[in-house]
Amino acid sequence: MSHARVLIADDHEDNRELLRVMLEAAGYTVQEVCNGRECVAAALAATPDLALLDLSMPVLDGWGTLSALRADARTRGIRCVAVTGFAAEADRQRALAAGFDAYLTKPYRGKELHELVRRLLDGQRREDGHAE
Repeated sequence: MSHARVLIADDHEDNRELLRVMLEAAGYTVQEVCNGRECVAAALAATPDLALLDLSMPVLDGWGTLSALRADARTRGIRCVAVTGFAAEADRQRALAAGFDAYLTKPYRGKELHELVRRLLDGQRREDGHAE
């Protein structure tokens, strides 16, 4: 079982709960927040190993959250996954180009989530396999 810490930022409680249940069942320690501003504050308070960021949140969306995390030396190394309902390849490419480590489209399967999280936590920084 892993003791890695995962931070979930999503404004929809049902989405956070689903992710939390799946990740806790796999042995991860999970913290939930409902917007990007809370995510940045939580990451500064206790650095997670991985952050799952909904791209469409109020207050500070996933794009702004990623930018804030990457701009601070204390949170720059957190692996960040864009979680979104946008499934177009152009959206995926935009997210990876912006600095997300991976892109997860809703709805997703538990197996897909677990493989992605494990791969990122094992040190593979980018979805395409290239470390950066």
